[in-house]
Amino acid sequence: MTVSSLILRFAGIIFKVWLAALVGSECIGLYQLVFSVYVLASTFATSGISTAVTRLIAEETALGSKKGTLKILRRSMQLTLIIAFITVGIIWLGADFIAVKLLGDARAVTAVKILPLSLPFMGITSCLRGYFIARRSATPNAVSQIFEQAVRIILVVVLVTKFAAKGLEFCCAAVITGDVAAEILACIMLYLIYLSSKKGLNNLNGRKRPPYGIVRKITHIALPITSGRYLNTALRTAENILVPKSLSKYAFCGDKALSQFGMIKGMALPILFFPSAILNSVSTLLIPEMSEAAAKNQSRLVKTATGNILKLTAVISFIFAAIFYVAGEQIGMLIYKSDDVGFLLKALSPIVPLMYLDSISDGILKGLDQQVFSFRTAVSDSLMRIVLIIFLLPKTGLYGFIGIMYFSNFLTCFLNVGRLMKISGATLKPIKEIILPVLSAFCVTILSNLLVWGISAQNNLVYIILLCVLSLPIYFILLIILGVIEKEEILHYLGR
Repeated sequence: MTVSSLILRFAGIIFKVWLAALVGSECIGLYQLVFSVYVLASTFATSGISTAVTRLIAEETALGSKKGTLKILRRSMQLTLIIAFITVGIIWLGADFIAVKLLGDARAVTAVKILPLSLPFMGITSCLRGYFIARRSATPNAVSQIFEQAVRIILVVVLVTKFAAKGLEFCCAAVITGDVAAEILACIMLYLIYLSSKKGLNNLNGRKRPPYGIVRKITHIALPITSGRYLNTALRTAENILVPKSLSKYAFCGDKALSQFGMIKGMALPILFFPSAILNSVSTLLIPEMSEAAAKNQSRLVKTATGNILKLTAVISFIFAAIFYVAGEQIGMLIYKSDDVGFLLKALSPIVPLMYLDSISDGILKGLDQQVFSFRTAVSDSLMRIVLIIFLLPKTGLYGFIGIMYFSNFLTCFLNVGRLMKISGATLKPIKEIILPVLSAFCVTILSNLLVWGISAQNNLVYIILLCVLSLPIYFILLIILGVIEKEEILHYLGR
């Protein structure tokens, strides 16, 4: 999962670089606006269902039978298809209103009409991915996601090259068309893999009676997650619509608002999240493990696993935050040839640990049946961000939005990590596992920068590679010397 995630993210960044160079940051901004509607629509079709499938099938394969497992998957698919088709109809009929009245840009109409066509397939895919994660089989998901990304990039390259001269409307529609086609083909591929894998369920020898009330169980898990993500995504969509409008009211921004929005959401944030691939994989795989451990009342296992993953996340995130802070400008110039993106990478680098810890905690909480808490936290955060955007951005511009991101990520991280530690009994030692790693990360990276700058100042690629090659091993060696981590821990993580 980690390897595939890194491949996907690397390919995605290269693709964004190519797209930004061809169509400009304004088109990226318009695409991000339409994509926010895409995410909102997909929430109905996918969010919560996948987690419910993973948890219920993990429990069923531990205690039940093949018939019960297939029944859970079948009911989940039926439920997600009903919701998906309703969503398709609503978006198709309301495309003009969404584009003109909500997004404030008539050029988005065509793209908005195209985007919902993938929702039924996306829903089936999410159920199948939840099934494979519950079965501890990561390869089908990895293969299908790589296939999906490859198809997406090929189609978008062909379509955007063909329609680039016709303006932003056609460029945006071409990108969305590539997204839709990729989702459909990936769904077909994953379903074929599923059909060939069902025989692996024959060895289940738990209770023979299929579980009752499956739809109720699915909705118990999925409804809070889906409601939370839907409301949160709706609020984030509103936020994405408000940010360019509010930035445009700032005296020194004007017509650069959409470009600035595109640089933050479409360029800088994907790079900042790139190193979190391993953590996202761990978070996904922890859901069935935590669900099974909780079902068997293995509280000690929950506590130990939670403490280990929080520590691992903190240690990894600190060193990458330091690298983005020290080399952010060079990374921005290397990837996007943009000083502005480089500035954003450096300015946002201190919140990298907050984003990573928040993401991993949210995943574990859902595995421990804490989706209602996640729902409340996400909605409160989004409402607060919208209020701050409306009142602060017209007066403070881009710097105000950066400040909002700092405050928002700190709040959600504090709430989610605090809740996770409370219910699991896990802890993070402030000095040993936070302060020492932070100081070590920045000291090592700054000293490494002094050593490699003179050698590679004229070549950003060589500079970044040398900085990472020097900083990462020295950092982990220093943590071993300081007693933050043990050598056996590293070997254990690599082995498992």
